[in-house]
Amino acid sequence: MGIKEDVYFEGGPHVGDLILNILLAFTVICIPLTVGAIVRALWLRYRITDRRISVTGGWMGRDRTDIIYTEIVKIVKVPRGIGLWGDLVVTLKDGSRLELRAVPQFRDIYDYIAEQAAARTNKPIESIAN
Repeated sequence: MGIKEDVYFEGGPHVGDLILNILLAFTVICIPLTVGAIVRALWLRYRITDRRISVTGGWMGRDRTDIIYTEIVKIVKVPRGIGLWGDLVVTLKDGSRLELRAVPQFRDIYDYIAEQAAARTNKPIESIAN
């Protein structure tokens, strides 16, 4: 029997990311960006709980990455789509980074992750907000 986790957010990338990239496909040069947005829309899923951040993605959703809050040392948020969605970059103790792209409600999720990480490490998390 597993330990109960309270889910704060579960879902995929913001639909605006897909719509914007489909519109950009008409310029032909942006077709690779559109393909990336379609793959994200189909197979990328985020699950943010009070214990961890899980990202499921890759081709057909076969890759999964889990990180716990005690490993986080820095968070960066970057607004996209006139601020309707954004990207989050989470830096871990070992220097590796986890990118969460086209996150809906990214400001609230950013605050939640920073709060959870600070509570687990008993020190403020270095953050950069653009």
